Order: sequence, then C-alpha cells, then structure tokens
Amino acid sequence: MAEVFLRRLTRWQAEAQREAVADLYVEAYRGPSGEEFRERGAFLQRFAEHIQRPGFEMVIASDPALVGCAYGFPAERDGRLWQGFNGQIPRELEELTASGQVFVVAELMVLPTHRRGHVATRLQETLLLRSSAAMVVTLVDTANGAARSAVRAWGWQPTGRLLRSDDGEPEREAWSRGLAH
Repeated sequence: MAEVFLRRLTRWQAEAQREAVADLYVEAYRGPSGEEFRERGAFLQRFAEHIQRPGFEMVIASDPALVGCAYGFPAERDGRLWQGFNGQIPRELEELTASGQVFVVAELMVLPTHRRGHVATRLQETLLLRSSAAMVVTLVDTANGAARSAVRAWGWQPTGRLLRSDDGEPEREAWSRGLAH
C-alpha cells in the first residue's frame, strides 16, 4: 500500500473539496445499490451545515488520491447535540457542553481499501491535536458494528443513545473520551 499523507484543510479548502469528500463518503459507506444518490445528497447537506460551524476543523488523507477524511467542531453550548438522548445526560458531559469544552467528531471515513492501516487512527489524532476541549464526542449508528468496535479500541466509552429522529436519522450511540492536554 502506498504511503498515506495527512493534511489539515481550512474551511474554504474543505468547501472546495466538498464534491470529492461526498464521493469518498459514498465509497466508504457503500450501501445497497441505488441509495448512493440519496445518501450523497444527505451527506452534502449535513456537510454544508457543519462547515459553517464555528471552530470547524478538517483533516484529509491521500495517497495522492483522497482515501480518508475526518472533521468536527466544538459542540454548541445550548446542548442541542443531546436532543433525543435516551435517559439522563451524564452530568459531566452536560456541564462540559455548557462550558464549551466538548469537541464533536462529526465524520471519520476511510476507503475500505485503506482500512486496518491506521489511517483512521492517524486522522482522528491529527484532527484532535489542536483542540483545547476537555472531552471529545462522536455519534455512531447503532447498526454499524465496525465503527463501534473501532471507537471502543481507541479508548472511547459508550455514553448513551440518541433515539431516532423524525427526519429519518438512525438510532445513534454517543461515545466520548477525555482529551489529555
């Protein structure tokens, strides 16, 4: 396998790469045939919203073609991230969110041909390198066993579940871990 290089993108560079990132998304999460167009469109809509968030950060992996991507942003202090949380939000997480100390890894994707080569590990480490947050959170589709296994292997802890929303989002599991500074 060719060597993979990581590069941090500015918000404007990320916007310029949006079509390539959407193609990566479709390839990384290839589902049943015929759903790609809908999934790609939904991703592009989420990406357009995420890229506008204050503190947006993005890292890409290439060999030289795009093979992986991770991006995220600080959680909004109003706790909107936790809408649909099943049960009581852990007190520490609620307090850290309100104080602006939670960073959300919104997306981490790697092409199947580059998995198990530590690309995802390197992407998340590079993405979080500059963060001053005390805790990092990600939401994982409960049906995605591979993603759940990966975040567990990286030392993340399950925090709770967010129930299905009215907009058709799948049930997701929140995972978190503290950041050492």
